[in-house]
Amino acid sequence: MKLPENTNAYLWGAAVGAIALAVVGFGWGGWVTGGTSAKTAAAAASDAKVAALAPICADRFRAQGDSAMKIAELAKASSWDRGNVVEKSGFATMPGSKTTDSDVARACAEILANPPTPKT
Repeated sequence: MKLPENTNAYLWGAAVGAIALAVVGFGWGGWVTGGTSAKTAAAAASDAKVAALAPICADRFRAQGDSAMKIAELAKASSWDRGNVVEKSGFATMPGSKTTDSDVARACAEILANPPTPKT
């Protein structure tokens, strides 16, 4: 069987084209590997969980009898220690859970220490 005269050039062109397609796709086209997409999905799920649970924690913290005093104490604490204060209070532990999520506690502390200003 005799191959066409330009077969070698066609094969090199196909190889270079495949490499160029991969470089463009992964570099600028937004393609990702399965591992990268799994990490991205896990981070998004964690962020969504914190965004959903932190306001619940803040509401539970505000509902305690001496909440004004506790929030004042929280505001006085360093920004590094606020999450620990909320964790120790137990309000960052959601019903049905046995452990406290430190990310939820930190987000809850930020909500409590920096209340949103009303829009005018």
